[in-house]
Formats: sequence, C-alpha cells, structure tokens
Amino acid sequence: MENLHKVRAEILESVSDLTDDQLNQVIEEGSWSIAQVLEHLYLMEENAVRLISHSLTLDEFEAPGTFPLHVVADRTKKINAPEFLMPANNFQTLDELKQKLATSRASLEKISQETSEEDLNQKTFAHRRFGVLTLNQWISLVGYHEQRHVGQIEDVKKALIK
Repeated sequence: MENLHKVRAEILESVSDLTDDQLNQVIEEGSWSIAQVLEHLYLMEENAVRLISHSLTLDEFEAPGTFPLHVVADRTKKINAPEFLMPANNFQTLDELKQKLATSRASLEKISQETSEEDLNQKTFAHRRFGVLTLNQWISLVGYHEQRHVGQIEDVKKALIK
C-alpha cells in the first residue's frame, strides 16, 4: 500500500495548482483531459475493488501467472482502456475528483485490511490483458496503473502551459 499512497500523493500534488477549467481542457482531439484521467483512475480502482470483493466469495482459483506488473507503468506501449473504464466527458471540479479518488482508495484500503494475507496471496482472478493475478497483485496493479498516468498528466500540463 505504500507505493499506492506515494503515487496518489504525487498525482494530487501535480494537479493541485490547476484550475477546474484547466483540468477539463482537452488539448488534442482524441486525448483525455486531466479530469478524465483522474476519473479513469477512480473507475479502475472501483473496478478492482469490485472484482476483489467478488473473488473473495469464490472457493476455487486458478494459479497466478508470472506477468511482471511493473511494465504496466511503461507508457511506451499504448494500452486502450475498455469501455467500462472510459471516463465521461463531463465537467468536473478538482474537489469532486478528489472525493471520488478518496472514496475508491478508502474502499481498496478497507478490503485490503479486512482480508487475510493468505487470501490476498492465494486467491486470484484474471485480468483481461495480464492474465491471472493474485489479489495482492491486483492491489499493486492499481499503483502501477496510476504511475503510468502520472506521465500522461504531466504531458497534458505542459501542453496547457504553452
């Protein structure tokens, strides 16, 4: 969870000095605004919590694969988000987005704290692209995913300031 906290703090610090208009500005056709990136992070974390919760109700699991999760943070490889993780195109304030992110993080922390280490390390479910992951790997994936988007946020910020 330490990496999750570190990356989230980095993201929130990165956007803290932006206006709501800047957060919602799309710099290029087909790209996301920073607000949409933050919404996507919220959606991904909520989805991970939902899937972890569901997997805790199951009795049988597949063996986890060996996918190196750290490569998720590598932005040189384009990964398109599935439809259910696509952000809306609604104007959102930083306060609204911070609240959503705080809510999803609280849910992830709660399920992590309430689940035994044995279950976190032995129970699994499949990721559509990365294969079968343990619940602990899913939690780590959230952090690597956010790390990936730190660079995207910084790129959008640079374009906004030009």
